[in-house]
Amino acid sequence: MEESYSAKDIQVLKDLTAVRKRPAMYIGDTGTRGLHHLANEVIDNSVDEALMGFCTSIVVIIHPDNSVTVTDNGRGIPVDIHSEYNLSALEVVMTKLHAGGKFDNKVYKVAGGLHGVGISVVNALSEWQEVEVQRDGKRYFQRYEHGKPVCEVKEVSYTDENNGECGTRVRFKPDSTIFGVYEFDANILATRLRELAFLNRGLSLSLNDERSGEERAFKYEGGITSFLEYINRNKKVLHSPITFEGEKEDVKVAIGLQYNDSYAENIFSFVNNVKTVEGGKHLSGFKAALTRVLNEYGKSNNMLKKVNLDGDDVREGLAAVLSLKLREPQFEGQTKTKLGNSEVKGIVESFVREHLWDFLNENPKDGDAIIRKALEASRAREAARHAREIVRKKDSFADSLPGKLADCSERDPAKKEIYIVEGDSAGGSAKQARDKNFQAILPIRGKILNVEKARLDKILKSNEIRTLVTALGAGIGDDFDMQKARYNKIIIMSDADVDGAHIRTLLLTFFYRYMQELVSAKHIYVALPPLYMVKKGKEIRYAFSDDEYVKILEELNVKEGDSGVKIQHYKGLGEMNPEQLWETTMNPATRGIKLVTLEDAAEVDWLFTVLMGEEVEPRRNFIQAHAKEVMNLDI
Repeated sequence: MEESYSAKDIQVLKDLTAVRKRPAMYIGDTGTRGLHHLANEVIDNSVDEALMGFCTSIVVIIHPDNSVTVTDNGRGIPVDIHSEYNLSALEVVMTKLHAGGKFDNKVYKVAGGLHGVGISVVNALSEWQEVEVQRDGKRYFQRYEHGKPVCEVKEVSYTDENNGECGTRVRFKPDSTIFGVYEFDANILATRLRELAFLNRGLSLSLNDERSGEERAFKYEGGITSFLEYINRNKKVLHSPITFEGEKEDVKVAIGLQYNDSYAENIFSFVNNVKTVEGGKHLSGFKAALTRVLNEYGKSNNMLKKVNLDGDDVREGLAAVLSLKLREPQFEGQTKTKLGNSEVKGIVESFVREHLWDFLNENPKDGDAIIRKALEASRAREAARHAREIVRKKDSFADSLPGKLADCSERDPAKKEIYIVEGDSAGGSAKQARDKNFQAILPIRGKILNVEKARLDKILKSNEIRTLVTALGAGIGDDFDMQKARYNKIIIMSDADVDGAHIRTLLLTFFYRYMQELVSAKHIYVALPPLYMVKKGKEIRYAFSDDEYVKILEELNVKEGDSGVKIQHYKGLGEMNPEQLWETTMNPATRGIKLVTLEDAAEVDWLFTVLMGEEVEPRRNFIQAHAKEVMNLDI
């Protein structure tokens, strides 16, 4: 193992420029994603030390001032003088773009941070950043403001709090003048740390949120097997986890898969610990090999006589984790969402074919269960295809929505929005309240089908879902095409009671399972209608929660029953007249709507399984565990 790591290993490609002017080029955006990308860049540097075998513990702290500290017990960033710049290597790494020890594969054989822009970009986009390095029995410190050092790298008093270990501690505070979203979300960081713990067996990661006092620790000796168990918790699995690990052509491959009885697929892919949310060549190779091997196995065992399984068939109910480690990954952009190395597809495909084929033949009981599951999916897919054809022939946009969809006059989808409204009464009010230029209204009757418990062929027989699919215009499932979506904003507007919440959850389940791109691309919203109206004289105030209602009463110095005070408790959208509905829930200038985002796919999948799936016991346990958190209960 190469342990030499000093200033001569730090290469500089070019100076730090334009980062503060164009931060989105380096971190994706300046919203929630970009803010957390800063923390992930620092964390990934520590994990790279773990990949090389020099780090066993990483601690992340969110401070009350919204700064973040990341501490590891790795080798510590070099502090000796860099010959080209005549500066400490620490300062070079922190202030020069494309500076790092990961370009020539000498110090880091594999690494997530490969462009050398991560930590310097974090520095540039921070109000201030402080770095402490402990190595060779000494401790060094440097502080930066807006990416520029305000002091020399200096040796500070040594403390033995790390028990003599080396390590790096980085604390940074994002610049509030750059980021529109400024508060770190502990759940987003916890999700990343949990994934890293799964992917790096035995690595200890912890998160301490000093704002709430909550501490979380992640360490999994089971690695990918533990990851699969986490993904499939509360699901009925068809077999034990199947895992393969090995090396092929200098690429380390770790793959785990396990089928459950659901209808959804959940595949998580990573390269050098970086989550490739858009997949890439490694994922293509995995999918191709899975389809081919299962077809070959099924036919060789006389289970597939005249049937040829396709990719969707073999991935129904699949939970899988694909983790690669390679020396020269070609990511698309600094945010690394897709792997482009063409040679990796063949490597992964060959690896999966070899190991999965051997497993199936050595474990015929598991193999038969997987083939039976895929056969059921194939029959349902064929039925769904026929159902789609019937829907296409029977439903044209002109005759499928008579009297239901009240469309708008605007033709540009980017400027249009549609309200999905519970019930004809609320739909009538919404039609009167809306701005006909850009707002469309689609009333739905009652509760739509729970798609968590049904395959697509059954779903397509539901009139309400067909109406919804046709109105949105982008198709469903594999036929979904974002480019055909007729509205930029899709807003769910239901009553603020238990039934309304159920309808909202059913719709969110549908969008997540069959139009997930709408969710991930941030097109789905939830309207927030008020619970109360308080009128005192000419002043009208709306309350969107019981706490807000009490506060308004206190601010107006009134109480229920006072003369001259009118209080209205809205139990449904239909109780509001069009003017009130427009003012509180539909006017873009005054309304409250909540964007539906997808941050933790594994957690979201688990939650839909628990709340909307077949199993009663997990749902009962969830309700019992969270009963004390319920603020409003409508009985």
